[in-house]
Amino acid sequence: MLHPQARGLLDFIEQRGIPPTHTLSPREARDFYRERRFATQPPAPAVGHVQDLRAIGPNGPIPVRLYRPLGHSDTAVLPVLVYYHGGGFVIGDLDTHDTLCRELANLADCAVVAVDYRLAPEHRFPAAVIDCMAATRWVRDQAAALRLDASRLAVGGDSAGGNLAAVVSIDARDRGDLPIKFQLLVYPATDMRRTAPSHAENGQGYLLTQETMDYFTGHYIADSAQLSDWRTSPLLHPDLSNLPAALLLTAGFDPLRDEGAAYAQRLTAAGNRAGYVNFARQIHGFLTMGKVLDEANTAVALCAAELKRMLKPAATI
Repeated sequence: MLHPQARGLLDFIEQRGIPPTHTLSPREARDFYRERRFATQPPAPAVGHVQDLRAIGPNGPIPVRLYRPLGHSDTAVLPVLVYYHGGGFVIGDLDTHDTLCRELANLADCAVVAVDYRLAPEHRFPAAVIDCMAATRWVRDQAAALRLDASRLAVGGDSAGGNLAAVVSIDARDRGDLPIKFQLLVYPATDMRRTAPSHAENGQGYLLTQETMDYFTGHYIADSAQLSDWRTSPLLHPDLSNLPAALLLTAGFDPLRDEGAAYAQRLTAAGNRAGYVNFARQIHGFLTMGKVLDEANTAVALCAAELKRMLKPAATI
């Protein structure tokens, strides 16, 4: 059953006549997503240090934001999570996920580098992929200067960001030049063809609708053949072996639920360490809604605990 708090949030959205994302222009949708976070996100916790930086990418500088947790000196060398925000490849930025990145840094006792990759439709596929790959390698290259431990590097993201984290992990394995210890995949989009049963089951009435997914996909993908490219649909990659350990979270009332579960199953079947947790009563996007959804805080704590465990020195895991 749908969590009563999630039901209350959906009822509030309907009663207030809050416009669905697909009825807005990309610019309007970005502004609205940024502004509405104050209604559902907890207050941003203090961290030890925050710094806006520019990573080097093949198409120009990529804005990133570095967070260091409370309780460490400026010279302490910390493990790091490179985080890619959600938003359907069209909306979202460093500010929309600022609270979450702060929470993860403090709770997991690691640094976090959030990546502000280019968005569609101004920059269609594979722009986001290229930026996330480049920014992650930049973190590796700058680790000493930033007081980060490149040997304990994780990637993660929610929704579109979960897709990007999965893709970066596969790319890093294939190139062999970027050791990644862990991938945190929160309700990731793993199959852009959208054929899983949960798309029909949860495609209306639970915030992320079929129309909104059409909107995101239409802006991101220029050619329907790209829907089967593993860089948009990592579930379709023929070889998912030798990938970083993973934790996958899904939500029971999310259209993306089944493809997230299928990705976890394929990771495990391919010999990887992959944990899977389904928050059966929740909706897509719940992770950042801890102000109104108690289970969001549970999920953040779970993600942070596993991140902290997997980024410990190998002998202690």
